[in-house]
Amino acid sequence: MPRWLLTFSLLCLSFATLARGDELLSADKSIEEAVDHYVGAKQKLLGVQPAPLADDANLLRRTMLDLHGRPPTAAEVKAYQQASDAAKRREMVERLLAAPAFARQQGATFDALLMRGTNASLRNYLTEAFKENRSWDRIFRELLLGQENDPEQKGAIAFVKSRMKDQDKLTAEASSLLFGVNVSCAQCHDHPLVDDWKQDHYFGMKSFFARSFENGDYVGEKPYGMVEFKTTAGESRKAKLMFLTSQVFDEPENKEPDDKEKKAEKELLEKLKKDKKAPPAPEYSRRAKLVEIALAPEANSFFSRAIVNHVWNRLLGRGLVMPVDQMHSANLPSHPELLDWLARDLQAHNYDLARLTRGIVLSDAYARSSQWKSTDKRPSDELFAVGIVRPLTPWQYGTALKVALVNPDQYGADLAGSALDTKAQQLENAGRSFGDKFELPGEDFQVSVDEALSLSNAERTSTELLRVDGGNLLGKLTKLTDDREVATTAVWNIFGREPTAEEVQALESYLQARADRRDDAVKQIVWALLTSSECRFNY
Repeated sequence: MPRWLLTFSLLCLSFATLARGDELLSADKSIEEAVDHYVGAKQKLLGVQPAPLADDANLLRRTMLDLHGRPPTAAEVKAYQQASDAAKRREMVERLLAAPAFARQQGATFDALLMRGTNASLRNYLTEAFKENRSWDRIFRELLLGQENDPEQKGAIAFVKSRMKDQDKLTAEASSLLFGVNVSCAQCHDHPLVDDWKQDHYFGMKSFFARSFENGDYVGEKPYGMVEFKTTAGESRKAKLMFLTSQVFDEPENKEPDDKEKKAEKELLEKLKKDKKAPPAPEYSRRAKLVEIALAPEANSFFSRAIVNHVWNRLLGRGLVMPVDQMHSANLPSHPELLDWLARDLQAHNYDLARLTRGIVLSDAYARSSQWKSTDKRPSDELFAVGIVRPLTPWQYGTALKVALVNPDQYGADLAGSALDTKAQQLENAGRSFGDKFELPGEDFQVSVDEALSLSNAERTSTELLRVDGGNLLGKLTKLTDDREVATTAVWNIFGREPTAEEVQALESYLQARADRRDDAVKQIVWALLTSSECRFNY
């Protein structure tokens, strides 16, 4: 089906639903039920038969990469495949969510989302926040207002502080990341393509941050100051305090201090900076007002829909609205009712992101195979009828490489609980260090030349990945004398699945042809598997 026709069909469906006045599914449905209801209904409407669910090994790998940031060991895959309990998938997801690695993966993922393009990090703050399952509205509040003297909030204000020197960047990225709206195109003129966004919106949003300033280790806020801008007609205008809903907010009158008062204020701030103390808080804070407005019922749809869309995009490889920062009337969601239902559910359950993640991951939409074996044309990604292949983040890929190289004898089925988590965290740390030079993937990701050259020629590839050691995979493989056992063990350990007969035969033939340099041949096999697309992507 041509893309334009698909889009037209979706628009017709959306308008027909509105015309009928259909209500959302009842609130007592589970998240996975709602996801599969709405996704399945659209597929059925368009006559699309979705791909079957992924097999156990594939689904376990996908889920562990998303929830823990690492693939499973061979022993974990085999144990999961052998389990016969009908509820094993739900039990697996619950176990992964309850483990410390989930908070670490959430922290890393949201740090990459919120701090990309800055030189700062929120990872420590976010990891602790997710460890206690802090609600997203509370995290949002702390990102904008975080107090450095509060141990639980320490570091959160880096979201604002890291962008403080460029308030246009702060305005654009706060709007985009927290509310799903990129208003930057309305800075110089009303948005040329989207009627929703005017200059008043851009400068209205900028006004919430314009009084904030950096003072040493702290972010302060002045009680006065207005944003002025020029319209396309050349008219100078003072910006009103305006949220994305177009609602304008009154605020207490602020008197501009005279020169003497400004001098005293400057001296006080310099002393506080020297003493490493926070500036005095104003009686009225515009940033605090933004938090209040964003969480109010009449404006909340921006806040809740944006985070739902971000989480969906991360877990399924495509948002319900794409691009994720273009939520406006001219860019309808692929599944409007589903986005509304999930946003309503998130609000009703205290902005619990772990609960949202659990529900999405347990849905059939999430579990679809990424292989399209039907003779019909592969469906559009926006129908979620077949799994979308996603590039790994640098820390996921680095960790995947480290997990692939563990000696399977040291990571058996008996390794579990805190002992497994301790070893897993060691692999994560090593993987993060190894992957720190890899690119953080965005849309239309392609493996970079730097990455390819690094894996081909860099010294650390030979010293870290291809080192023969009694405690790693290569140490085990080079001691094996049976070619079939080498091939089978290598594929199981690196890919986390049983090899096909064709793969075994190819690897055996390769070893037999290089019997005079067997150890080098084993290294080449391991290198080829490690650098394959099956290792580089979450499928």
